[in-house]
Amino acid sequence: MQITINNKQYEAAAGDTILTAARANGVDIPTLCYDERVEIYGSCGLCVVEVEGNPKLVKSCATPVSEGMIVNTDTERVRESRRVNLELLLSDHSGDCKGPCTLACPAGTDVQGYVGLIANGETAEALRLIKEKIPIPAAIGRVCPHPCETDCRRGLLEGAVSILHLKRFAADSDLKLETPYLPALPTESGKSVAVVGGGPYGLSAAYYLRLLGHSVTIFDSQAELGGMLRYGIPEYRLPKAVLAKEIDNITTGLGISVKPNTYIGKDVSLDELQRDFDAVAVGIGAWVSTGIGCKGEELACSGISFLHGGDSELARDIVKGKTVTVIGGGNTAMDVCRTAVRHGAKAVYNVYRRTIDEMPADRIEIDEALEEGVIFKNLTNPAEIFHDSVKLQIMALGEPDKSGRRAPVPVEGSFETLQSDVVILATGQAVDSALLGLDLTKKGGIAYNPDTHQTSVRGVFAGGDCGNDKISIAIEAIADGHATADSIHAFLNGDAYAKPNNYYVKRSGFTFEDFEERDEIFRAALPTLDVEVRKDNFDAIYENFTAETAKAEAERCLECGCTDIFECKLIHLTNEYGADPARLISEPKPKTSQERAHPFIWRDPGKCVLCGLCVRTCEEFVGAGALGLVGRGIDTVAAPSMEKPLADSGCIACGTCVTVCPTGALQLKSALAKEVPLEIDNVTESVCQFCDVKCKIRYEKRGRALVRISPAEGGALCKVGRFAYDERMSKDMQYTELPAALKG
Repeated sequence: MQITINNKQYEAAAGDTILTAARANGVDIPTLCYDERVEIYGSCGLCVVEVEGNPKLVKSCATPVSEGMIVNTDTERVRESRRVNLELLLSDHSGDCKGPCTLACPAGTDVQGYVGLIANGETAEALRLIKEKIPIPAAIGRVCPHPCETDCRRGLLEGAVSILHLKRFAADSDLKLETPYLPALPTESGKSVAVVGGGPYGLSAAYYLRLLGHSVTIFDSQAELGGMLRYGIPEYRLPKAVLAKEIDNITTGLGISVKPNTYIGKDVSLDELQRDFDAVAVGIGAWVSTGIGCKGEELACSGISFLHGGDSELARDIVKGKTVTVIGGGNTAMDVCRTAVRHGAKAVYNVYRRTIDEMPADRIEIDEALEEGVIFKNLTNPAEIFHDSVKLQIMALGEPDKSGRRAPVPVEGSFETLQSDVVILATGQAVDSALLGLDLTKKGGIAYNPDTHQTSVRGVFAGGDCGNDKISIAIEAIADGHATADSIHAFLNGDAYAKPNNYYVKRSGFTFEDFEERDEIFRAALPTLDVEVRKDNFDAIYENFTAETAKAEAERCLECGCTDIFECKLIHLTNEYGADPARLISEPKPKTSQERAHPFIWRDPGKCVLCGLCVRTCEEFVGAGALGLVGRGIDTVAAPSMEKPLADSGCIACGTCVTVCPTGALQLKSALAKEVPLEIDNVTESVCQFCDVKCKIRYEKRGRALVRISPAEGGALCKVGRFAYDERMSKDMQYTELPAALKG
């Protein structure tokens, strides 16, 4: 018979439903509860469509086709119904789609993924995963303030997983190779892009543009690339040789041209770049030191200029043998203080208007500065700077300001004089953008659309520290560079660009008690130079983890994120349809207990949306009947029969229930030693060799790491075929004895 779907005519067979007819003709209709091997259930409500002549939406999985039927599967009414149904399903779905560490990373790095790979001894694959989001991980693994660790739930126990140093371990392991890893280049697009600025933003934009097939040239005003990573971070934190090797790996390795000592607006105009290139990305950073508004500030030195000198004699001459006062409480201020110590300053003071606990600098930077003899003058603020002293206003803390910290307020009439030969300002940075001819913000930064990164001039994009009045950390600049590359790629192809804004389910409110059954494993200490050894030189303070230490540290991961995230139909459809369950539910969902006693399968009842597929396939297709729907109404749950543990319920461990589960409520225990969610990028089809049935199987891998074995589409496997990973890998499919869990 003839039917029309979305204004196109198709043939359908008698007995087809709208859903089966649509699928047979390549038209996708979403569903969570349909499987052709079992009877129709229609519980999820996502497969609704419009049928001409019917005032109601109908479930396509349960509606037979008829001659001349006209169906529309993607109208706004249909999409709104699916959106609401998804929100209802999510309102009763709990868990963590991604680990809090991953969600906290500004660049969206799959933290749990690469930590898990290191725990499994797959360091090279961990590095490849990191480089999907961070092109200079050895540098970032030394300087990032690691918001991922702040959100790591292991911090509720003995301390967060040492994520930063695990990233550095993977990156350094790669740099030691004769040929460090680089992704393969695609076919050349024929388009060219100029990147202005070779800091973390520019390097990131260039890297990802090149991987999209475009020709790239980086212009930089300095003699060498790196931006503030090279000229604003001391050698003891980030050795220049490490940064240089990573940059060379990007530029030489990917064939990116570099034009150093080229100031855009002076040596080359922006108009010329627009004429010679198809697009321009501007990431000139923020190299101008801002003042503090006190008398005599012209007598002070710029912290940026001082750090630019690094370990040079010029910088040493500024502070050697002198009393130095550094104004500011961020990481730059700590870098200035500790650099002055290494250059032989007689005394180094740090002046900050709040308490030491409220300083924005990383606590480790503050603690190490204290160890090295820096004297902290907190709750003070410069009132006037003289040639040989600083007049300090005594401060007190008032009510919280917009940042959430208590605002410092002057104590009227209360001052202190601090003798000082040199004053260095490390309080803020601004952008030198006047010569570019772009629209600027009120503070002089480059104005750009935060969604597309496009400036006021078509084809010119911007990001990082120079735009929208935000001074970002390096990992945020890298994220901007990656987003800019994607936006430019869309622009060059004539497409609209929308920055991803995906929804993920996440849990909150955890306490120590939620993890108290975990074994106590303390955070690995990174080998560190003794304070007396490091105070008069710029040698790197930290050594790297050994492979054994890195593996043990990675194994501390609590595995918060869902291992089914890359296959989860629920979250995929949620983001496709823009569902937002917050419209329906604001209270946090109750925590549920996971069942992990089964040797091959674990259950997370909180993720179940009662699609019923596991129950129906277990009973109708497998014939085991190990699962059932227990309870009534809103208290209904899918659980093992008689509410026994799954291993004692008649389960034959075929894993079919896991294969059909659309939400991760049922998951396979991984072939990897450490459970870790990984996106499959290598699938090999084969035939199981355990018996004469010769079932078709799929080896699913991430790189070379075997993640799982699954049946061919629509098929099934016994527990031996699916779970005998170790024997399969070590004996080349020649079996003599199976482990006890696989017998019977």
